[in-house]
Order: sequence, then structure tokens, then C-alpha cells
Amino acid sequence: MLAEGFRQVSPEDKQLVPILTGLFAEYSARYGDYFSRHNEVELTEWYLPPQGLFLQLEQQGEIIATGAFKPYDDKTAEVKRIWTRRDLRGQGIAARVMQQLERSAWAAGYQYIYLSTGFRQPEAVALYRSLGYQPHFDLSKDFEEYGQPPFDGRLRFTKALNFSATQDVA
Repeated sequence: MLAEGFRQVSPEDKQLVPILTGLFAEYSARYGDYFSRHNEVELTEWYLPPQGLFLQLEQQGEIIATGAFKPYDDKTAEVKRIWTRRDLRGQGIAARVMQQLERSAWAAGYQYIYLSTGFRQPEAVALYRSLGYQPHFDLSKDFEEYGQPPFDGRLRFTKALNFSATQDVA
């Protein structure tokens, strides 16, 4: 069961078009065309149950945050599309989205979460670290170094999921 305010949607839902357009515009403002050389093919079905999930968090009928996961491998879900409305950032909303995604991934049979963020997103790094994600990069380096060869600009994290049978995980 999804927590109050969360709604499962298709990544092709028309309501998401302006949200995702804005998210990619934010990436473009931070990175220019840096990641365009890494264009990934994304299939809608990856984000649909039972293997994936795309969530939106609503407040008074408005979308205030999104998040999704898709399969990374048989035991690991990959988190994508974490977004919070700009005027509501810094209030713990993204953490709520991440926690709902973790519970849902566990309920879907995943044991681990994988995610990556860009080298110019220190706020995302802080969020993931605060939620117990393990970085697969050197935190003592200037993150801009990860935008130079031999690196690809992605800062990778993993987390083992471990919910007890008494916790509400759906």
C-alpha cells in the first residue's frame, strides 16, 4: 500500500510532461549537453509493476514530487526521476519519496537499490548519504573531478534493503 498522497502513474502520464520537461531543463542548466553523449534508452514498461514503479506525490491535487525505480538486475532496483517542486525543496519531501520507493522496491522483491546522481548535485549527494546510501566514489574529492576523464560524471550509490516482516513495506 502506498503512503498517503502517493499515486502510482505511468511515466507517460500527461500530467508528468511538464514535470519531466522541467526536470530535464534543470539538468541542462547544470550540465549543458555534458550527459547527451550518454543518452540512455528508457522503456515505459521498465517503470511499471511488477518490475518497476513510477510515483507522484500529490498535495491538494498538485504534483509536488516524483520518483521511480526500474530493474537494474534481478536483485537490484535503480532509482530514477527524483524531483521535488522548487518552492518545497529542503523540507524532507524527497526523503519521503525515497523511503516510499525503498518500501515498494522491497515489496517487489528487490534486495538492493542502485542510483546515480551528477557531479554538480551536492544536495542529492547529501540526501542519499543521509538515507544510508553507500557512495562508490571518493567523497573527499572535488566532485567536479568526476566530470573529467576517465570518469563519466555519475556519482554512484547503493543501499541494501532490509525491512522486517512487521514493517509496512507495500
